[in-house]
Amino acid sequence: MASPLRVGILFGGRSAEHEVSVVSAQGVMGAIDRERFQVVPLGVTKDGAWLTPQETQDALAAINAARLASLSASSAVGAIRPQVLTALRELDVVFPLVHGTFGEDGTLQGLLEMLDVAYVGAGVAASAVGMDKALQQMILRQAGLPVPQSLVVTASRWQEEGPSLAREVEGQLGYPCFVKPANSGSSIGTTKVRSREDLAGAMAEAFRFDRKALVEQAIEGRQVECAVLGNDHPQASPLGEIVFTREFYDYVAKYEDPTTRLIIPAELPPAMARSLQTMAIAAFQAVDCAGMGRVDFFLGANDQPYLNEINTIPGFTPVSMYPKLWEAAGLSYRDLITRLIELGLERHQERQHRV
Repeated sequence: MASPLRVGILFGGRSAEHEVSVVSAQGVMGAIDRERFQVVPLGVTKDGAWLTPQETQDALAAINAARLASLSASSAVGAIRPQVLTALRELDVVFPLVHGTFGEDGTLQGLLEMLDVAYVGAGVAASAVGMDKALQQMILRQAGLPVPQSLVVTASRWQEEGPSLAREVEGQLGYPCFVKPANSGSSIGTTKVRSREDLAGAMAEAFRFDRKALVEQAIEGRQVECAVLGNDHPQASPLGEIVFTREFYDYVAKYEDPTTRLIIPAELPPAMARSLQTMAIAAFQAVDCAGMGRVDFFLGANDQPYLNEINTIPGFTPVSMYPKLWEAAGLSYRDLITRLIELGLERHQERQHRV
């Protein structure tokens, strides 16, 4: 019998989504097929220090004891120490579950490619585009996909031209609208703006997380999501709908509000469901995604679809939308993890053939 593949579960990180990442990693480590894979946990603390596998195990034990989802280790000095690099190079494949900045934006993927380590999910370019909502919308529009109307505003331009930009927002988008950091996730830094008086505060909040803000028209209606799985021949899952009681699907609604519900499958006419699945695959291919992606839609007036975004490292706890959608398609959480590892190894082998 072949030896189990050494799979690095990489999680934590410096972004505001650190805790979400830890929970995702715990879910994967609890469900992965231990007969086929040997788990090597690799955590990254909130200050960016990379932990060795043993330090990560110790930190996880402390988390479980204290019921806190934040990695820490006083023994970690510097960012990536030689022993961590050695551990990375000894892996057969890495399963990145670092959400947000420095994990989902292509920087981590670039590091793994420089180390010639196979990894699950999107490559450098697709990860960067998936994280940057402003660039992503440009590509999706070019692909002919329906996205909400929006304006991109940099922090320097807002500081220099705030009043004229406020008039531009009102003329092109109107109120209500949303202001969000171009590079962020889990609705962190996102504000619903109802008037010019709200706009300055919303911009300041967005600029806490990124130098670019995306000001976007508000689409009132249903929120529907589709999971995509594959490399060159991706498949779309059944659709799921998110029902929430807060004013919009913010961080609290996503992770803390017990009244938020996932309806799987979403109650949609078959023709509409097929159309959204086709658009989800088109978005996945437009950004050159690989492995996994969750594509989020708004259904506005008369069920007009708008493609909100593609998420290249979606939440991956056992109760997250991405694995639940594939479970509805007959693919268990454990088998989904296995399939994603296989896809990561497949993509790595393709790259090696071109070197």
